[in-house]
Amino acid sequence: MSAALRHRHRVGAMLAFPAAFFLVALLIGPSIAVLGLSLTDYQFGMPGFDWVGTAQYAALASDPGLRNSLANTAVYVLTVAPVSVAGAFWLALLLQGQGRLRPLFQTVFFLPVTATLVAMATAWEVVLHPSFGIANAALTLLGFETVRFLSDPRTALGTLAVIGVWKMLGYNVLLFLAGLATIDRQLYEAAALDGADRGWGRFTLVTFPTMAPVTLFVTVITLIRSVSEFETVAVLTQGGPSGATDMLLYTLYQQAFRYFDVGAAAALAVVFLGVVGLLSILQVRLFDRTGSHG
Repeated sequence: MSAALRHRHRVGAMLAFPAAFFLVALLIGPSIAVLGLSLTDYQFGMPGFDWVGTAQYAALASDPGLRNSLANTAVYVLTVAPVSVAGAFWLALLLQGQGRLRPLFQTVFFLPVTATLVAMATAWEVVLHPSFGIANAALTLLGFETVRFLSDPRTALGTLAVIGVWKMLGYNVLLFLAGLATIDRQLYEAAALDGADRGWGRFTLVTFPTMAPVTLFVTVITLIRSVSEFETVAVLTQGGPSGATDMLLYTLYQQAFRYFDVGAAAALAVVFLGVVGLLSILQVRLFDRTGSHG
């Protein structure tokens, strides 16, 4: 190896060291620590701990509370993700041709993304209040009975799902608008020569196939954000009523900071990271496959 090449390698290593250091210190190191804690029975305030192996994972598998949390998370994700992705795609198609009003509409839809989530959750709590909330006031004016949106087990999870769609819609709309802006206009001209100059034919022949990679990216990101839902649960329902809105991250939070069972919380964190990791790997694999076919 020549001296010049060795010098380049040393310079490259020096430039990469800060990023590698922070990657290990902030991501890889804590992840390894969480994995280690999940194999113990450590609790906050205890002088020591014992290694219990996979006992924490076995306890999670037989925990009815965790099964309820997983079921609620699955219902929430399967409701929020399809609606927020399909709705954002539809809105992006509408906003694409709005001319001068397009920046205004983009700002309106993106406001939930820029706002503090805890503050917006508190605003929703006021809107949905059973006594003086705007939502129930509107229902009363229309002749309907008031609804206990957040305190009725039959409506609480659905209400959080509606808030979740509202929260994710704007971000997805901007991603789809960015994708639509990259479509070559000549493709639409070629489609018009084949008779698909507008409407459904134009959408199925040009828009949707071209937007497949963006749609895949938005879908996986939305799935990850939905699985990671925490703020609205913590502020609005605290997992209630009767566990109707208890979801994965809030269960993890309770195990760690309410029951101080760090070992169980770490095991649950490993499960959560595994789900997010699988979704990320799925995104990469499908994106590569879509890109290679494109």
